[in-house]
Amino acid sequence: MKKHWYDYLWAASLTYLILGFFNILFAWLGLLCFFIPLIISIVSGSKGYCNRYCGRGQLFGLLGGRFGLSRKKDIPKWMKTKWFRYGFLAFFLLMFFQMLWNTWLVFAGTRTLKQAVTLLWTFRLPWHWAYHGTLLHPGVAQFAFGFYSVMLTSTVLGLLTMLLFKPRSWCVYCPMGTMTQLICKAKNK
Repeated sequence: MKKHWYDYLWAASLTYLILGFFNILFAWLGLLCFFIPLIISIVSGSKGYCNRYCGRGQLFGLLGGRFGLSRKKDIPKWMKTKWFRYGFLAFFLLMFFQMLWNTWLVFAGTRTLKQAVTLLWTFRLPWHWAYHGTLLHPGVAQFAFGFYSVMLTSTVLGLLTMLLFKPRSWCVYCPMGTMTQLICKAKNK
């Protein structure tokens, strides 16, 4: 099978995580992984991003499949249900809007910049080495810390799911996949 340029987007996902580790402002690049799937699903009415361009799904496929880090077990049926997928999407959106609210508070000057990444929405990890100030407002960095937290958390959840089940099991309940599926259903009615 001939390889295409988009078959190597797993490297972009890995590069994103590495860059954000060393300079948190690179976390802004993650917005591409947020807007491109939505635009593709709105324009085409398909999940083309998930099926072809998702570097994170490719990374899980590579690690779990080619490198054999997956148990290759079926994901539990309850994780495939609508209530779980929509519930996880609602929870994820709630955490996303909380991150936006914290960013707004820093922009408004009512809260100071917190140089920490929150893993699994619970564990605050100091991340001081990744930001040394810029000419930009601290709110720009606050958004980056928050968005990197979201991206790192979803990557960790995906890795855990990959290890326990099939390589791309994360894709079953990925919030972006659920959102694009809802857009496609609405568009194709």
